[in-house]
Amino acid sequence: MRVFSASLATETNTFAPQPTSIASFKERSYFPAGRHPQQLTLFSGPLCAAREVAAAKGWTLIEGMVASAQPGGTVTRAAYEGLRAELLRDLQAALPLDMVLLGLHGAMVAEGYDDCEGDLLERVRALVGAKTVVGAELDPHMHLTPAMVRHADLLVSMKEYPHTDVMPRARELLALCEACASGRIRPEAALVDCRMVVPMHTTRQPARGFIDKVIALEGCDGVLSISIGQGFAHGDVPEMGCKVLVYTDGDAAKAQSLALQLAEEMIAMREQLAVRRPPVDEALDEALRACGRGPVVLADPADNPGSGAPGDSTFIARRLIERGIRNVAIGPIWDPVAARIAFDAGAGAQLALRIGGKIGPLSGQPLDLLCRVRALRPDMVMTGLAGAPANMGDCALVEAEGLEIVLCSIRHQAIDTDLFTQLGCVLGSKAMVVVKSAQHFYASFAKIAAEVIYVDAPGVAAQHMSALRYTRIRRPRWPIDAVATPLLMTF
Repeated sequence: MRVFSASLATETNTFAPQPTSIASFKERSYFPAGRHPQQLTLFSGPLCAAREVAAAKGWTLIEGMVASAQPGGTVTRAAYEGLRAELLRDLQAALPLDMVLLGLHGAMVAEGYDDCEGDLLERVRALVGAKTVVGAELDPHMHLTPAMVRHADLLVSMKEYPHTDVMPRARELLALCEACASGRIRPEAALVDCRMVVPMHTTRQPARGFIDKVIALEGCDGVLSISIGQGFAHGDVPEMGCKVLVYTDGDAAKAQSLALQLAEEMIAMREQLAVRRPPVDEALDEALRACGRGPVVLADPADNPGSGAPGDSTFIARRLIERGIRNVAIGPIWDPVAARIAFDAGAGAQLALRIGGKIGPLSGQPLDLLCRVRALRPDMVMTGLAGAPANMGDCALVEAEGLEIVLCSIRHQAIDTDLFTQLGCVLGSKAMVVVKSAQHFYASFAKIAAEVIYVDAPGVAAQHMSALRYTRIRRPRWPIDAVATPLLMTF
């Protein structure tokens, strides 16, 4: 069997000010054909899964380009079209093929392209023909579009949030695609739009129980796969929103019935799925009351680089300073200029630094602080999602006004506690830890937290959908609109 695998992925916040360019991909993860390392990177799950079994099964595995960028603003036309052309050239050179396995996100938007994944899959299908099995692994924060479903044989989404199941879902995709290629299954798809967008933190109920139910349904009574698309609220495109995708073995009616049933269940629990987010001062008051039991972790989802935000806002840090709250760790703040100055000054130096607040009004005002440089680490690598490495660039730990702040030179959200501990910051001794993240921090930071509080601060990735200036999404869409009713989609 001849198998081709490649990746092209990013998540696009169409409200974010910074464009996603070719440099954004090369800064985070870009490997030309055949150059991907042995270690997993976030969107190389299908490739790594194929590597695990190719030799034993006697497959010929052809590895194409693997590229992903940190979530950000709209992808430039030059970046998308250039990377798309490279992937398709790799694919053309690999023909003929029995299977194509792609690592995609599902919410990439480029200049002139609302649905990059649908566009890419259409072009892949045109090259390989109808008989080649085409499958892709997706991020659950996707715009699951009819075009994506139409041009792929199988789409499998990660189920967990945080995304700790990259490899299990990649192996699932591989097994299903192999069964399809060998004629053992005949996938029939059903796609339902829930006409809402809500987060689904699988670390708590009711999302945990719902996802467990979905997992239990798979592999029984002809149900092949179920993907729950949580949607990505910061993408102003027509297909934004929660979707349910069900594949059954040759039974289209059953797929439609189950997809509608699951969509109704999601809609019924939408209020419970919503995350409580107190405003900054209320969150700080709650944290102060809980401090005696250990560090309180405060998440700043509105400035989450994982949702396309800059990661340089100062709203929470400023209130900590103004209120005299000390013994707090904050990070990572994306400020390559301040980080460079700290490196120039050297560990132990004391100097004035202007920190954060650089990208736009929703980053707040810069903090002018007299800082002590506590530690420096060039080319620091944080443990990322599913253990994949996350490059942070040159990082500095600086202390001022009772705050220890991690400055990074490559934009990234907080995922693992080693973001701080590699720089000598002892989190267990802190009263509070403020992380630039929406939920991916949870798997690691919950282990040291007495309590976790999600803060409603200003930012490019603010969670108030009613405040976002949508012009292109399809309505109605809860919670902007009062109702949500499921819609069976055609593809």
